[in-house]
Amino acid sequence: MSKTVELRRHTANEGDVLSREGIEAAVEIGTQLHEAYEVLVSSGAQRATQTLACFLAARGLRVSAGVIVDDRFRSDVEDRWKEAYERAGAGDLESFRRVDRELVEKESALLASALRDVFDQLADGGRALVVGHSPMQEAAVYGLTGTVVEPISKGAGVVVTQRADGSYDVYPTP
Repeated sequence: MSKTVELRRHTANEGDVLSREGIEAAVEIGTQLHEAYEVLVSSGAQRATQTLACFLAARGLRVSAGVIVDDRFRSDVEDRWKEAYERAGAGDLESFRRVDRELVEKESALLASALRDVFDQLADGGRALVVGHSPMQEAAVYGLTGTVVEPISKGAGVVVTQRADGSYDVYPTP
């Protein structure tokens, strides 16, 4: 049996809170989520937790475990990521790797550990939703699976499925 983790980027924000447009987008996305999630994880940033709250409100759901905050889905070196972005002139992982390979490799390993722990919390057939940031979500997928995904736009995401044999499939959210 498989386990699935959906990683999404928070919606539009002003500082660490969602903008009016971000709230509207998160509610709309929430109406389109039809999966049953066992685990909900926020990076701990208010904008990520607020996005999850809008998803839940739109579906009229309660999750017994609530929202778990796991700040390992954030980076302690955001300034270094920003500097790498400026030097690379693009926000994809390959561009980051070209200008600061050590940053991408080290951060991807840390983020992969957090993602692996989410998989470990799931029962067979279980599903989790993690809301965080770009390029952290992409780095988590890369660190765990070796798959480089395109930059995730606000509100969008990727789905990672762990097969019974331990291998992974990665695809964009519908």
